[in-house]
Amino acid sequence: MSRRVVRQSKFRHVFGQAAKADQAYEDIRVSKVTWDSSFCAVNPKFLAIIVEAGGGGAFIVLPLAKTGRVDKNYPLVTGHTAPVLDIDWCPHNDNVIASASDDTTIMVWQIPDYTPMRNITEPIITLEGHSKRVGILSWHPTARNVLLSAGGDNMIIIWNVGTGEVLLSLEDMHPDIIHSVCWNSNGSLLATTCKDKTLRIIDPRKGQVVANNFEEPVALQEMDTSNGVLLPFYDPDSSIIYLCGKGDSSIRYFEITDEPPFVHYLNTFSSKEPQRGMGFMPKRGLDVSKCEIARFYKLHERKCEPIIMTVPRKSDLFQDDLYPDTPGPEPALEADEWLAGQDAEPVLISLRDGYVPPKHRELRVTKRNILDARPPTGPRRSQSASDAPLSQQHTLETLLEEIKALREQVQAQEQRITALENMLCELVDGTD
Repeated sequence: MSRRVVRQSKFRHVFGQAAKADQAYEDIRVSKVTWDSSFCAVNPKFLAIIVEAGGGGAFIVLPLAKTGRVDKNYPLVTGHTAPVLDIDWCPHNDNVIASASDDTTIMVWQIPDYTPMRNITEPIITLEGHSKRVGILSWHPTARNVLLSAGGDNMIIIWNVGTGEVLLSLEDMHPDIIHSVCWNSNGSLLATTCKDKTLRIIDPRKGQVVANNFEEPVALQEMDTSNGVLLPFYDPDSSIIYLCGKGDSSIRYFEITDEPPFVHYLNTFSSKEPQRGMGFMPKRGLDVSKCEIARFYKLHERKCEPIIMTVPRKSDLFQDDLYPDTPGPEPALEADEWLAGQDAEPVLISLRDGYVPPKHRELRVTKRNILDARPPTGPRRSQSASDAPLSQQHTLETLLEEIKALREQVQAQEQRITALENMLCELVDGTD
């Protein structure tokens, strides 16, 4: 008689739980565009969701604490002339987000800590270099202001957002549409998948494919027959991979180990409604006091629902084994250092005392040589240079506009109150 040995793992009992109804974000018109991105990006300060918008593309940015029903007139981030296809928060500045659109451009935005009075329409910088729609964005994990974009022209461009310059352009590596792109932990290599069903490992600085001949998988996991696109999210701190199917209503999660069979099924979180997209919170945004190891933001047709993954523990003390030091918001390299061939591991932080976001930092955009810049082709600025004095002036002008709008709103309300008081007096006089 043989006894079955249960594999030892601290993540064997991880369970998922949807947040309470009052912690969801209601009345959000999630985009219906047919594209295979997650439509959602989240960081420790903000939640961003691509939404339906007439006359172009837009996304909404909400402070994490602003749960409940979202006002239909809540300001959006607009500026693209076609639908937004992908958004991604900068890992080194929680107030900076990049958006990619069907209009072939990438825009980088500075999101204020306060709620704006009207739509945000002016990006910090607009990056133009693709000839077809741009559907994939990914920030470099360790180098400051380095952003990758991939478009329908089968080309990958790596930008220095701080100057608006193209650092590297990877052409003729993919014969068909690029489906996904991912950096490794220190940003020295890229992994891409393509419509030709080939996985490529690319050294972007050498401009060559260093591996693409993967004959046999290390492990093969059979999934269900659903034809929805799988959105994978990997947590390197816990070695857990979460698979969320678009149009599916479940999240499957597996633990990756160094010993065969390498991939171990843990559990499945299931709910009633299918997901339109999914956001994944960075580790520094989790609640360590509740042993939370992952948090998802599931997009429904008209709302966004947080889903919390927890390891059950009896102790209230900080769990060192669940929370090793994790990448923080400080970059390890400058863009020029990375381009010159330097590599550096992410700057790690401890979550023992909980993560405290740094103060608001403004992204500065400067040009190397203003004479080399081509003139803008339309009313939108292609590469806007804002050195310190201009940036301060722009901030001052924005504040003055906000104050003026508030004054006008107060005056309008005072006039309305006066008119209502007069009407009330007339009604009282009429009844006497």
